[in-house]
Amino acid sequence: MNSPAAGARSFEIKSAQLPLVALLLRSADPATLDQDLTERFGAHPDFFDQDPLLVDMTGLQDPISPLEMQALLGVLRRFRLQPVAYRGGSADHQGAAAQAGLVRADEASWVRAQPHPTEAAPAAEPPSPVALAALVVDRPLRSGQQVYARGRDLVVLAMVNPGAEVIADGHIHVYAPLRGKAIAGARGNADARIFAQTLEAELVSIAGVYRTSDVALPDNVRGKPAQVRLHSGPDGDKLLLEPLL
Repeated sequence: MNSPAAGARSFEIKSAQLPLVALLLRSADPATLDQDLTERFGAHPDFFDQDPLLVDMTGLQDPISPLEMQALLGVLRRFRLQPVAYRGGSADHQGAAAQAGLVRADEASWVRAQPHPTEAAPAAEPPSPVALAALVVDRPLRSGQQVYARGRDLVVLAMVNPGAEVIADGHIHVYAPLRGKAIAGARGNADARIFAQTLEAELVSIAGVYRTSDVALPDNVRGKPAQVRLHSGPDGDKLLLEPLL
């Protein structure tokens, strides 16, 4: 008699890793989550593109019922996220997540996005990665206009006026005055940078760490060629603003 494995011709089981967006829940209130997501991403309806999502409940203190969990997941799906797994939380939290169809993934951990992975390549030769060309904008951006370079760098060849917003998952290069908002590493790439020919920004942000014009720019970079990068130290992450020589 043949073993089950001997007759298997229609499938092959392999190990796989799926990149997930991770959301650390701090409130179980669907209305609060909807409001906060709208404030953060409402102006960018294409920010997520049916990305698989890990719901992290380690920071959740409020109790949550199965109906509330379903409502929370509905909010996330409206923002084009696809919740597929959960981790952490109390037994009640985990029970509600499991009833909602999420799978348990306690082994998952937060990982910073890296533009150039350094881990060793698998034995099987993978397909060559395809790098997306930078998105190039050659017109001035007026107040209220927004440009998002999803999965790539952004190059702007004209002025970014106050009230305009430029966003990229990678680096941002502005070869003109940058007077609006610039958000680089929008999906967690801590190695992303912002380069400006004339730095006069209302806001600069890298991987969620930001600085607004409420804090005056240092004299050595204000109105001058400069770069913004993220520095991680014992006191946490902070933005460094440095002149370009």
